[in-house]
Amino acid sequence: MKKSKKITGIAGATLIGTTVFYLKTRRKAKKERTKKEQIQQKENQQEQKKQSQKKSIPAHKPGFYEKYIKRPQDFCCALAAIIVLSPVMLVTAVLVRTKLGSPVIFKQERPGLNGKIFMLYKFRTMTDKTDANGELLPDEERLTKFGKLLRSTSLDELPELINILKGDMSVVGPRPLLVQYLPLYNEHQARRHEVRPGFTGYAQVHGRNAITWEDKFDKDVYYVDHITFLGDWKIIFQTVKTVLTKEGISSETAATMETFHGSQNKETENI
Repeated sequence: MKKSKKITGIAGATLIGTTVFYLKTRRKAKKERTKKEQIQQKENQQEQKKQSQKKSIPAHKPGFYEKYIKRPQDFCCALAAIIVLSPVMLVTAVLVRTKLGSPVIFKQERPGLNGKIFMLYKFRTMTDKTDANGELLPDEERLTKFGKLLRSTSLDELPELINILKGDMSVVGPRPLLVQYLPLYNEHQARRHEVRPGFTGYAQVHGRNAITWEDKFDKDVYYVDHITFLGDWKIIFQTVKTVLTKEGISSETAATMETFHGSQNKETENI
C-alpha cells in the first residue's frame, strides 16, 4: 500500500514537473518567436521606409532658372494678371452668380508638387439641377451654354491665379488633374508631379484636349525635363493664341473630357 502511494506520488510529481517544463519551454519558444517576428517586422518597416523614401526622391534636378527665377516670376505674373484682369473676373463672377447661382467659386482637391494635395479654385460652370429623387442630373444637362463659353475661353480658370500666388501652382507646368488619377500613373507618367502644376502647359499648346492621355503625359514629362525661361514664355504666348483660336478644346457637343482610367480604359467625366 505504501509502495503504491509512493509510486503514485512519484508519477504525480513527474507529471507536474513535465507539465511545468513543457509550459516554460512553450513560453520561452513563444517569446523567442515573438521577438523574431518583431525584429522581422521592424526590418520590413525599415525596408518599406527606404523604398518609400527612394520613390519620393524626384529624378528631376531643377536648373538655375527653376531654382531662383521661376517662382518669383510666377508670383509677379499672377499678381499683375489679377490686377489687369480684375474687371473681367468681377464681371464673370457676377454673371456666374446670376446664371448659375452660388457658390461662384468651384473648389476641388488636386495633386500638386510631389503629389501634395491642394485646393484648386475655378469659376463654376454647372448648375445644381437635380431629378425627382434629389440626385444631380448628368453633366451634359447641368452644363449650360454660358458654362461652355467659360470653358472654351478658359475664363473659368482665372481664379487659379490665386493658386499661383499661394505657391500651389506655377504659370507654366503640367495641368493639375484629379486626385483619383494618382494610383493610375505608371512610373513615367508620375514624373509630371516633380514640378508644380501649371495654369497652362506644354501639352495645352500642343493639342490640349484633342490628344490622347498618353500623348499628354509624354508632353508633360518632356516639359519637366526641358524647363527654360524662353520655353516658358513661348508657352505663355502660344496659350494666348490657343485660347483665342479655341484650338484643341473639347467638342461643342461634349459636356466633359475623357477620364483617365489607366492606359487601357477611358470613359467620360468632368475634370
